Amino acid sequence: MAKTLVVVGAGPGLGMGVARTFGRRGFKVGLIARTKAKLEDLVAELAGLGVTAAAFPADIRDHESLTAALAAAESAMGPIDVLEFSPSPTGPITHAAGTTVASATAQYELHVRGAVAAVRHVLPGMRARGNGTLLLTTGVSSMIPAPFLANVGMAMSGLRNWAHALHAELGPEGIYVGTVTIASGIVPGDGETDPDAIGARYYSMYERRDRVEEIIGDPGAFQALVDEQVRVAPRTHSCP
Repeated sequence: MAKTLVVVGAGPGLGMGVARTFGRRGFKVGLIARTKAKLEDLVAELAGLGVTAAAFPADIRDHESLTAALAAAESAMGPIDVLEFSPSPTGPITHAAGTTVASATAQYELHVRGAVAAVRHVLPGMRARGNGTLLLTTGVSSMIPAPFLANVGMAMSGLRNWAHALHAELGPEGIYVGTVTIASGIVPGDGETDPDAIGARYYSMYERRDRVEEIIGDPGAFQALVDEQVRVAPRTHSCP
């Protein structure tokens, strides 16, 4: 019986790289994101590759909408064997001193509460079966503090921390949790940053289950960028 992958936050780059990789290996693929028309285009692309796929539109920040989409995916495609969570940051991205309660909450709602809602929905079934995979994606600001990505980094570092904790807690139950940290752009045709090359790294994590984290790109290069931005930034003393 074919297994099912659901991508939460599906888009034409990373999400489709993961979807194509798993789909070519026999997985049915469910795609969740906000815009129905864009999802349908992605489903059509997968169908052209011979992959069984379906769209389940939902706003990831609306947790009732998200869980309803996951339930619809299960109803249409069967139990979710692999959940991949990788929404792109949306809404205002703020510098550290300019971060407000509203801007911090917006990213937390998307990256942390969205992930918690998705995992809470699929985890009981995985526990009952004694098997399953959760792949939670963050950006490099989850590892390296960047003043110009402050509210995103706050949320993503929380998600990364939770993924590591889940890995330790759920492993003995047969459930594999891994986190992927993206420390590069996603560029079709560009070696390890090509979406399908990245998708292959996700599949390797699923298949081998031997590591909690995979890092795509060069965090050192990002650290150098942060250091340079801090060096040349004008000094001000105004309060946000």
